[in-house]
Formats: sequence, structure tokens, C-alpha cells
Amino acid sequence: MPAALRNQLGIAIAKHTYKAARDLLGSPRWQRAYNAGARPQRPLWASTGTKDPQASDVLYVKALAAPLTVNTMPEGTLKALADHGELGAILPADGGDSEAVLAQFAKAGVDVDALAAQLQDEGAKSFVKSWHELMEVIVSKSANLGKAS
Repeated sequence: MPAALRNQLGIAIAKHTYKAARDLLGSPRWQRAYNAGARPQRPLWASTGTKDPQASDVLYVKALAAPLTVNTMPEGTLKALADHGELGAILPADGGDSEAVLAQFAKAGVDVDALAAQLQDEGAKSFVKSWHELMEVIVSKSANLGKAS
């Protein structure tokens, strides 16, 4: 990737996704559903710790700050944000420069749709694995509690 695109793909996709969510929530269709008692589902930015040691430890938290979203971050990122994070501007409801950035990735040879499918598959498998690990811990601790009583 060109240096200017480093650590920008996830942010561009999040901006694009946030625009889609805001467009939906501003639509007459959604307003009818809201008036009938529906509640909005907020976009979830999950595990927004920075993986690249060369990048800011609060890169994604700062870039993805926005109303009507949920951001789950590792404890280290939360502490870094409290220590030296300044949020600044929020995600633009219109997607900002997301289309231009995504076009730059396409020009650089990145198949964003194929990458998204791969990452969704890997992410789903990771969540399933974590779920099974959690269930194993609960079963183990329940068995230990049963033995103690």
C-alpha cells in the first residue's frame, strides 16, 4: 500500500457504513418504524485497539467517534484515550472522504469486497471460538462450585 493509505481502509469502511446507517435513520421508512415503536440499532465498532505499532494507540477511537454508535476497545486503548486522547471531530454523517479513499484502495489493487468477505468470515469464526471458550470456562467453574458445595 502507498504510505498515504496505511491504516486508512478500516476507517474509510467505517465512514461508509456510518453514512449508510445515518441515511437509513433519516429515511421516511425508518421514521415510520420509529413512530410505531422501533428502536434504532447502533453501529458497533469492535475491538478498536491499534494493531500497528507505528500508528497512534488511539487512532481508531479518534477516527470512529460518533453519535449513535458503540465502540468496544481494549483496556489499554481506553487508558491511552484517558491519558492523551483528544477526540476532535466526529465521523461525518455524509461519509466524508470514504468514497475517495476506497477508490484509492481499488486503484492500488485491493478488492475491498473480497477482503470484507474474508474478514467477516474470519471474524465470525473468532467470535464463535471465543463463545465456545467462554462456555467451557462457565462449565468448568460451575463444576468446581458443585464440588465445593
